[in-house]
Amino acid sequence: MHQFITIHICLNSLVLNNIYLLLGSNLGDRLGFLASACAAIDKQVGQIISKSGIYQTAAWGVKNQPGFLNQALRIYSPISAFGLLTKTQAIESSLDRTRTEHWGPRTIDIDLLLYNDEVIVEEGLIVPHRLMHKRRFALAPMVEIAPDIVHPLVGRSLKEILDNCSDPLKVERILLQDV
Repeated sequence: MHQFITIHICLNSLVLNNIYLLLGSNLGDRLGFLASACAAIDKQVGQIISKSGIYQTAAWGVKNQPGFLNQALRIYSPISAFGLLTKTQAIESSLDRTRTEHWGPRTIDIDLLLYNDEVIVEEGLIVPHRLMHKRRFALAPMVEIAPDIVHPLVGRSLKEILDNCSDPLKVERILLQDV
């Protein structure tokens, strides 16, 4: 595997972006959807460098729905932020994601949390994710894989933000690694 990575990087001579994603699922085979999303991301988007454990939470926003499983990923990819959004939405669609209700139930959700240390505010794309610093279910898995990353707008480390987060939602790590 290392041989492929070295060849890939040398052949392309591309700058690889440091990207953090949050996966979430609360319908059907939740672990299966997370695993399928990871496989598709690794194949179609970029190399997965690290993964958090799997975290379980109640729904946030619209509460009358099944609980979520969440996992944070760190990936390297030459893809632009908008290209990444397009590819992750295509992966969501391939995994039967339908967008019928804001914060509603879904087979899979792939959120772009951080893209390098950039701040992007464009129609259809806001990075860092606009609510990441207020959501314990996003912060806990992120702190597992990147505690010292500084939020580009808040100016504090993710661990510090989590330690001071007022979100009352209980977040529980249920698996150390994915299946």
